[in-house]
Amino acid sequence: MTTMKTKICTVLLSLIVLSSAYAQIDKDALSLSISKAEEANNQKLKQYTWKRNSDVFIDSQLKLTTLTLFSFSTDGKLETKIIDAETTVKKKPGVRGAMQKNAAEDKLDYIEKALALSLKYAFMSKGELLDFISKAKVTEKNGLIEAIGYDVVVKGDRLLILVDPKTYLYTYKEFSSLLGADKVDGKLNYEKFSNGTNHGSTTMLNMPVQKMAIEAKNIDYSIRVN
Repeated sequence: MTTMKTKICTVLLSLIVLSSAYAQIDKDALSLSISKAEEANNQKLKQYTWKRNSDVFIDSQLKLTTLTLFSFSTDGKLETKIIDAETTVKKKPGVRGAMQKNAAEDKLDYIEKALALSLKYAFMSKGELLDFISKAKVTEKNGLIEAIGYDVVVKGDRLLILVDPKTYLYTYKEFSSLLGADKVDGKLNYEKFSNGTNHGSTTMLNMPVQKMAIEAKNIDYSIRVN
């Protein structure tokens, strides 16, 4: 009986210590550390241009591949430009072909809006980050800092981030959001260059209403020539 009581006390003590450790996370200090690290990292990232190769699947069938160029403007804004788009759909002749083209253009516009939405979670402003962390549930898990919050970019959305506590840089983000009335789920993965610059590597988007999924990969990072 005494042994059982001892075990129960040990478990309760562990839970108290664990809860106390979580409670000791200073959100203000954390948000400032992440913001500072992100700002310094973005200064390095602004030296680069890169491309994003996006494969679009509808009903699990590859229908479209787009190539988008990324760069930062002189005032620090991220700029994007589609430089290529290739479809696997065979073009129809005549009026049906014209209707098909219009439908394809509408679909491409929808795809770009979905990818643009994902960028809002990838590149949050300092204010957005501070607000997110202040309202988020923050814990330590598997050696990483995990924060989960709601109403971040779109009312009713959810964002999860994982941050390396050694560098305060992102390793992963996951969100559930809305594009109009359509649900959009996204997963963003990050990697580092040999010089330590953190960058987005892959983006996975799922849009069940459209029966669409997008698999995007950032490629061809290179130092820009002014």
